[in-house]
Amino acid sequence: MTGNRSRHFAARPGDEDRWIRAGGPAVPGQSVTAFTARLTIDVTPDMRRRLKLAAITRGSSVAEMLRALLEREFPDDEGEMR
Repeated sequence: MTGNRSRHFAARPGDEDRWIRAGGPAVPGQSVTAFTARLTIDVTPDMRRRLKLAAITRGSSVAEMLRALLEREFPDDEGEMR
């Protein structure tokens, strides 16, 4: 391999707001204009299994279930923060 091609792979832009707003592709089911961003978390294999089982039991996906949980815990109304 010639040159250092991976140098810019994970480079952050100088403007933090631009970096935070650089979302990924739209989530299926949301409007095309809705802003989305990918969030990655590390969980144990047991937690992953429990999340997948709960989602299947509820007829949902893990992503839908976690979005609902985050929406409940962190509502858009800033006055309701716990």
